Amino acid sequence: MSERWRVGVRVAAVVVPVLVAAPAGLAREWLANTSAALVLVLVVVGVGAVGDRIAGVLAALSSAAAFDFFLTAPYLRFVIVDRDDIETAVLLLVIGIAVSELAWWGRHQAARSSRRAGHLSGVARAARLVSEGSPRQEVADTIAGMIGEVLELDDSRYEPPGTRVGGAEGRPVLRRDGSIVWAGRRVDVRREGLPVMDVIELPAGREGRDGVFLLTASSEVRRPNPEDLLVAVTLAEQLTTPRTTTQG
Repeated sequence: MSERWRVGVRVAAVVVPVLVAAPAGLAREWLANTSAALVLVLVVVGVGAVGDRIAGVLAALSSAAAFDFFLTAPYLRFVIVDRDDIETAVLLLVIGIAVSELAWWGRHQAARSSRRAGHLSGVARAARLVSEGSPRQEVADTIAGMIGEVLELDDSRYEPPGTRVGGAEGRPVLRRDGSIVWAGRRVDVRREGLPVMDVIELPAGREGRDGVFLLTASSEVRRPNPEDLLVAVTLAEQLTTPRTTTQG
């Protein structure tokens, strides 16, 4: 959702309930308040479906205020004297906020499902490249790009075996369990974000001896969830050099 769209929906969340309630107020002699309230609930549902949580809350607040101002006596004042109108206004506000939260939750769950499907597809693609015997550098570059996308990094690149890894240079290290350790301390990524003062080392291969991915997150604070970190580790593990054994 672009910033312009987000702002536009929030403005509409405030304005549209007023535009709906004002003409309904002119027809209040034959239009019941409860019917007008249901129309305003539909407005909140529409805003919640296309906007964010803030837009939904703004729509609920604006709808309750517009209902009070245009549809309850004394009219054109923010005062309600009838008990039934008070209950309707409160229910309109509560239902509006609840609907907007449910709409946000639904979109959030759908986004998570889509993200998980993308992660699985990326891991499968990396494994397929390895199994097909694609050039190692091509596989490494592809996996580096996938890791960069998963963690939303500024840069992700692969360095072949021989590069100093495992924090030998005091760098933070993304371990196989998804934790990041820096200078002997486990980083709370959800609270502090990814380290930005230095690149993050992510050993390649299942044994961590197949080179290293160097991850850069320097332009802004990023707080990937544990699932994303484990996906990055799984992707890095796909770059495993086949071990040769000698028989004697």
